[in-house]
Amino acid sequence: MAGTIFWLLVIAFGFLLVGGLITKSWKLLLMSGLAVTLPSLYFGGAENWFSILALVPLIPFGLSYFMARKRKVSR
Repeated sequence: MAGTIFWLLVIAFGFLLVGGLITKSWKLLLMSGLAVTLPSLYFGGAENWFSILALVPLIPFGLSYFMARKRKVSR
């Protein structure tokens, strides 16, 4: 059951990230970051280079911040 939830969140992350980049929606990018936060915590406790995967949520969070900021400045 936990593996199913893990992979559903990873797949949702992928769809939301691609959709957010295509439509340039900061809200979709924010939701993709939230979707991948829980699976990335699993890798945060790993040893070696796998612990770097815990930083993956920073990518969509950063993109959503810059897109929201860009939208606010352009208004």
